[in-house]
Amino acid sequence: MFPGGTYRPHRGRPSLFHRTRRLARPAAQAESGADYKTVNAKGYVPTLALDSGDQLTEAAVVVQYIADQAPEKKLAPACNTLERYHLQEWLNFISSELHKGFGPFWKPDTPQDQKEATWARLSQRFDWLAPQLADKDYLMGQFSVADAYLFTILRWPDHFKLSLDRWPALQAYRARVGARPAVKQALQDEGIG
Repeated sequence: MFPGGTYRPHRGRPSLFHRTRRLARPAAQAESGADYKTVNAKGYVPTLALDSGDQLTEAAVVVQYIADQAPEKKLAPACNTLERYHLQEWLNFISSELHKGFGPFWKPDTPQDQKEATWARLSQRFDWLAPQLADKDYLMGQFSVADAYLFTILRWPDHFKLSLDRWPALQAYRARVGARPAVKQALQDEGIG
């Protein structure tokens, strides 16, 4: 579902790491040929197009919506619980400190010195994050939408030829999440396995 795009769930119900139909990616055209900004004026975040005609944007919102559509999968704690607020803490950290932090790498005209400064800032976030995962399999103990989101972000350094070698706990976490059957299938379906 990431790094970004517009998606319409198959069979009327989205499912994290399940098949969706891509409608568009930012800086691209929708299947209709329309510019992505006609689908989502923000132009830079994922959009989930619902059967009702409504749309949801922002990755942290989209993944929570998906989780709430299938509560039996326990991809998010129940609403109005302290655990749900901890999930939102993780999603906000991933969104604001990591996802947004990679922005300069996605722009081909970003000067190399700015990319180096960006990687230094991201490395500080990874320095904090790695110990959080040193003694547990997933961010909140059991797999959640926060893990799906973080897994996506932790794949980006490879895309930009950056290394996570400095953080063995992050490498182990990424391998653990990547070994989940639904994740493997989603990556295969997207052609990015």
